[in-house]
This record gives sequence, structure tokens and C-alpha cells, in this order.
Amino acid sequence: MALLSVFGPSQILDWRMPLYGWTVKPTMSSQALRNELAVPPGWKPARFLHSLEEGVEDVKIEPWHGTTTLAFKFQHGVIVAVDSRASSGSYVSTIKFNKVIEINPYLLGTMSGSAADCQYWERMLAKECRLFQLRNNSRISVSAASKLMCNMMLQYRGTGLSVGSMICGWDKKGPGLYYVDDNGTRLSGDVFSTGSGNSYAYGVMDSGYRYELTPEEAYDLGRRAISYATHRDAYSGGVVNLYHMKEDGWMKIGQFDVSDLLHKYTEEKIK
Repeated sequence: MALLSVFGPSQILDWRMPLYGWTVKPTMSSQALRNELAVPPGWKPARFLHSLEEGVEDVKIEPWHGTTTLAFKFQHGVIVAVDSRASSGSYVSTIKFNKVIEINPYLLGTMSGSAADCQYWERMLAKECRLFQLRNNSRISVSAASKLMCNMMLQYRGTGLSVGSMICGWDKKGPGLYYVDDNGTRLSGDVFSTGSGNSYAYGVMDSGYRYELTPEEAYDLGRRAISYATHRDAYSGGVVNLYHMKEDGWMKIGQFDVSDLLHKYTEEKIK
């Protein structure tokens, strides 16, 4: 989860004049640029300098992100489990980032990709859902909420957004689960996982998921899938934030440290 930046070899932005906004400096040599610019996170220094020397017009910084989020439907509602590690380039920014947006008491959204993009657009979705409720005197359905999110993404398709979200909720039709991303993809399903650790999470889910799970079994499956994914994926970690979407609204089950969970699972194997 990082900020995307673009630098040109013939000009850079000067931030030293806050009263007058951004100003553009005149053309500078490659040597002067090397002395002036710090290499951003997520960019290899040798590649960065080589691009400047070649005179590339735009040097695009590709941020690295990573996360593991999952959600699945079962007979008692929807389980949402996410890790909490936020990365900035090759560095860990925080291990306490909550990747679940609480849209309203009956809707949850997960975050993977860019933290800024996910937070902004899911808060916009929360506003639109509230306006719908005020206009129609009834809650918006999970399907309609996911369609609103999808339409927002389609309007900005190809502009560099980085969003992979699961919209989870409960409406008149029962529990609902949809996947929406920045390409405008919208899918309905029973099990979804997003982020760099999703393949590891799917492996655990495939071996333990069934619709007839009890709440405690579902909680354990969500915790176990995220914990094992953080063990294998370098950009996932921290704690497991676990939510349960019920008919009367969502409930946060708690936070669980992945190190403690992995230690517990290892002891279970030894026994």
C-alpha cells in the first residue's frame, strides 16, 4: 500500500514554497538530479539512475503491496477475516491496520491493493448507501451496494486505481458476498480471497470449507487460513481481524495475533 509517483528527467517539483504551491525547476543535468532526488520506496536504485541517464521522459514508480483477506458464506451468515500488515514499498508501515471498512451495520467491505484508493471509494460507497436509505426508507441490498461500487470503478477504469474489495452483508434475500475490483469486475460467490497471500488462504479454505460449519468451526477456519497465509507470504502479517455478518448485523469476533495462532497450531500437530 503505497503512493504512486512520477518523476521526469527535465523537471522536478519543488516543495520548499508552501505558500505558493508547487513550482517547476528548470532543466537539470542527470548528475544534478541524482544529487537532488531520493530513491522512492519500491524502486531499485540502479534502475532508477539508469532511467535518468537514458533520458526517459517519465519514470514510473511501481509500488509493491501485499495483503491477505478472505470471506465466505455458511449457514449462519458470512465470515470475514483479514490480516493487518500494511507495506510501503519493501518496508512494513504498520502491523495494526484494519483492512475492513464498516460501511453500515449490515455491510462490510474488505481492502486489498492501495490503502488510499480502498478507503476513499468504500467511504464513498458508505455515503451512497446512506443516501439510498434516506431516499427510499429501506436498506440497500448487498447486490445493489456492490453494483454501485462496480459502477464507480468502471468510471475510473484504466486510470491506475488499485482496488480489490469484497462487499459482504445481509439483506432481505439473506447473506450476500460479492467481489469487486478496479477493472469493474463484479462476481457473486460463496468463497473469495484477495491479496498476495490469497493462494495460500485458498489452500486452507479448500481443505476445510463446507456450508454446514458451526460458528466456532467457521471462526477457526478463518483464523487458520489467514495465519498460514501470513506464514508463507512476506507482505502479510500482524493480527487476524475477524468479523461475523449475521441477520441482525455484523459482529467483530476479535483480534488474534498470528504468531500465537501459528504456535498453537504447531503444538496441535505435535500432539
